[in-house]
Amino acid sequence: MTFPFKLVATDLDGTLLRDDRTISVRTREALAAATEAGAAHIVVTGRAVPWTRQILDDLGYDGLAVCGQGSQVYHAGEHKLLTSLTLDRQLAGLALSKIEAEVGPLLLAASRDGLDGEVLVGPGYRVHEGPLPVVHVEDANEMWAAPLNKVYLQHPELDDDQLTAAARAAVGSLVNIVMAGPGVVEILPLGLTKATGLSLAARRLGVKAADTIAFGDMPNDIPMFGWARHGVAMANAHDELKAVAHEITASNDDDGIAVVLEELLAGGTR
Repeated sequence: MTFPFKLVATDLDGTLLRDDRTISVRTREALAAATEAGAAHIVVTGRAVPWTRQILDDLGYDGLAVCGQGSQVYHAGEHKLLTSLTLDRQLAGLALSKIEAEVGPLLLAASRDGLDGEVLVGPGYRVHEGPLPVVHVEDANEMWAAPLNKVYLQHPELDDDQLTAAARAAVGSLVNIVMAGPGVVEILPLGLTKATGLSLAARRLGVKAADTIAFGDMPNDIPMFGWARHGVAMANAHDELKAVAHEITASNDDDGIAVVLEELLAGGTR
């Protein structure tokens, strides 16, 4: 059996994970068949390592994973952080002040660096990530006491698209602003994207962009689609990602990844 790609890159939330945060048997089997046919599977997620590790362990996944929107390359089999890029906290603070000057006070959370980095949640910030560990802090200044991968933003009135647009307009030359999911708008180091981390991980695997098929659902997956040979958006994907995808598959709840991989395994082309 010839599989036309050497690397299958999948986002987690809204893509590999169903809405109940499980991975279907069908999708597991399709990924296993793709790896048996010679492709590597790599998870590329906005989640930092502490919010990703349990899912990878449950998958029996022992390869590389790109976490934290590309800031971390993690070896799941060795439980080892191979690379990690942190956010300049002084620059992030400046960016926040500039955004707030335009839109008013923001609700904040922050992801600390490291294998066991905590997610600190400030007053009023709404956690949308389900049963994942967070530390609530009464004083948002506590977030800045240790190195960070990212800062999360919410606004009491603006929706995700409006907040993302306003933040980019205010500070797009200082930091990266990405929308990663419902209620999840993030400040990242300037130039950092999922494509950054994926290219590093692929180089370690000896695989090129031209050998890669990528699956995703949100605007933060756009750079990954630009890097990979073929980008597949889920039916539930944000319109911005659908606009740049090479194709659209079924939703995350309807085994969209498996639909494409099964066709490729049966001899289909892209």
